[in-house]
Amino acid sequence: MERVGAVVLAAGAGARMGNRPKCLLELDGIPLIQRQLMALSGAGVVEQVVVLGHHAARIQPVISDFPVTLVCNPDPAAGQVSSLRLGLRSLSSSVDTVLVALADQPLVNAQDIVDLLGAYRQRPAGTSLVRADVDGQPGNPVVFSIHVCKEILTSDPAFGGKQWQEAHPDQVHRWISGNTHYRMDVDSPEDIELLAARTGHRLHWPMDLAFQP
Repeated sequence: MERVGAVVLAAGAGARMGNRPKCLLELDGIPLIQRQLMALSGAGVVEQVVVLGHHAARIQPVISDFPVTLVCNPDPAAGQVSSLRLGLRSLSSSVDTVLVALADQPLVNAQDIVDLLGAYRQRPAGTSLVRADVDGQPGNPVVFSIHVCKEILTSDPAFGGKQWQEAHPDQVHRWISGNTHYRMDVDSPEDIELLAARTGHRLHWPMDLAFQP
């Protein structure tokens, strides 16, 4: 039986959000990082590693009741690749399929994860990584084999998922999907407004983060 492990990246500074943790934005009163973890669990992902960095002390209590492995990037300013590699190293040896998710995707739900994993299981022969292609643009999460994980971890420290895809384009399956959930994340206040305009979903900051100095 396939065992899927997820790495959820939540180490960013949120510089374009006024240095606030994007994953704590709330949709219908639920922080985005909680929504992501619930979606993964609902899709049957058996193991979840959350990589924190900037804002770790503020985020950790929000997910303390979830059965996840928490790891903290000691140098989150080194970039997302360093957080990815830390998360991959923290997965157990029983995992044979890896899903890498962002903590700030507001609309990704359990069915979206199920559909993506289904596309991975039905991927063309000779491919090892699957990501959604929505209107010609790459989406998230991304799913790949444990062999890809091992190749990343045995490569140069600056080598991550993007670099692996560039090095092995023939092993990447771009799964065509019309599901815009895979393309939606929030990096700036403008993204919050765009999400509301396009979908009617309005994100809100928790009380202590609502007002910037």
